Amino acid sequence: MIVHAGDMHFKALGDLVRGAQDREIVIENCIGQRYIGAGSSGKKIEIIGTPGNALGAYLNGTDIVVRGNVQDAVGDTMNCGSIIVHGGAGDALGYAMRGGKIFIRGNVGYRCGIHMKAYMNFKPVIVIGGRAGSFLGEYQAGGLIVVLNLSDESPVVGNFCGTGMHGGEMYLRGEALPPNLPPQVKAERAEGISDPWVRSIITEYAGVYGLDAEKLLADTYYHLSPNVDNPYHRMYINN
Repeated sequence: MIVHAGDMHFKALGDLVRGAQDREIVIENCIGQRYIGAGSSGKKIEIIGTPGNALGAYLNGTDIVVRGNVQDAVGDTMNCGSIIVHGGAGDALGYAMRGGKIFIRGNVGYRCGIHMKAYMNFKPVIVIGGRAGSFLGEYQAGGLIVVLNLSDESPVVGNFCGTGMHGGEMYLRGEALPPNLPPQVKAERAEGISDPWVRSIITEYAGVYGLDAEKLLADTYYHLSPNVDNPYHRMYINN
């Protein structure tokens, strides 16, 4: 099924995609329509253009590919499925996501991965090919964030990386730590990726974008995780 979005209202486009019997849908000339694929399962959606906010919100098993950039709140609270973007992304990517994968070829904005969490066998993944803005992994409670910084620019991430992080992990490719890491975040330098699961994720990402997986796996990273020896204290007390 091929849909020419153009000036179609976002609700009309959403209803069309939701009600389509076809499992594979191509949306051409997408110009800012919001909520595409929200809550969707069992479909493959290819988007040519620039979708609006909340692409793939509450995604529940659909696979989305975007041939362009995306805006804010991509993958908000998604459960499973995948979102692959051949461009950059705005703010709040993967907000509260609970499973599935988001791959971004370019840079992302602020608050990527905020409130990410793992649940039972669901372990969300975000891989960023470029750099990330401030508040990366804010209040992260689970899952994996990888920032590859393929352009080798500095800094890899903005300010306040890992603020409130109490679960999950991050891998930041490069020779320098982000500025002003909180003491509740543990940073370990890694000469190459040894964890088998993380290796498989980076290898999959490289395959999607035609990159050299072996080189990426052999490069220097900083592994960030919650510092169990210096955890965040309770913010509230019981009366």
